[in-house]
Amino acid sequence: MSKRVYKGLDRLPTGTASEKLSEGCLVLEGGGWKGLYTVGVLDCMMMNDINISNVVGVSAGALSAVGYVSGQIGLSARIDLTYRHDSNYCGMGAMRRDHGITGFTYLFTDILEKMSLDKKRLMDPARKLIVTATDITTGRIKHFEKGKCDIFRAIQASATVPYVSRPVMIDGVPYLDGGCAEKIPYSWAENSGEKKIVVVKTREASYRRKPGTSKIAKIWYRKYPLFLESLNSTNEDFNKTADMLEQKAKEDSIFLIEPSEPVTVKRFDGDMEKLGNLYWLGYHDMEARVGELKRYLKKSE
Repeated sequence: MSKRVYKGLDRLPTGTASEKLSEGCLVLEGGGWKGLYTVGVLDCMMMNDINISNVVGVSAGALSAVGYVSGQIGLSARIDLTYRHDSNYCGMGAMRRDHGITGFTYLFTDILEKMSLDKKRLMDPARKLIVTATDITTGRIKHFEKGKCDIFRAIQASATVPYVSRPVMIDGVPYLDGGCAEKIPYSWAENSGEKKIVVVKTREASYRRKPGTSKIAKIWYRKYPLFLESLNSTNEDFNKTADMLEQKAKEDSIFLIEPSEPVTVKRFDGDMEKLGNLYWLGYHDMEARVGELKRYLKKSE
């Protein structure tokens, strides 16, 4: 394994979250290595006894959800901040084994085994875990629920990056990153009738995306016109969703947490200190609002 790891590994929190659950739905945006912000938020939540009953995540958000639902504080952070430069996890080793930039086989069979993932708690039916992926034949989002599918295969599909990865086949259907159709998986929470919704974003409040599709997409996925339609609209949809979430947060109908300062980490960033700092930004942003979140989750309807 590469020696290029985060220097502050020994400062990361450890422990096991309590089994007390707060009713509600936690919505986790993706964003590649920007997902370390989410990991920091989730660790702080667990450290403060905030374990939300339902979780829906996309891409990096789906990966981040594993340690949270299993109640293992610091698990996801230790994986990302230790193995970022292990090519079997991210790089050519992953390409050879899994035909994509992320080594899911290595993660699920080697790393999580070494890190002693609590699979029993992860699979406890008391908590829902939903992950989203994009069906490239229809361009539409698909929701996969823990206990009703191979959740690890679904997480792989959810986080399989387009262009640099082969689609993941599930029941004969090819899937790619859920963010290709919906970058913030809010629709499931809204449609499920949840009264308490907590959304974790990975970019600052002011961030908006440029509408449109890249030229390479039109070439790369020309055989999937409906998928191209989703790619063409997803940035504009993100902007509308971001505006809507800001308004709902002002109305106190959702709880929204997003980076308190501009995020400079790139999708495939390899600067370990930047990644570690982003983790702590998420942790401290959540720490500053723990009381506010607890009041939101306890308030009467």
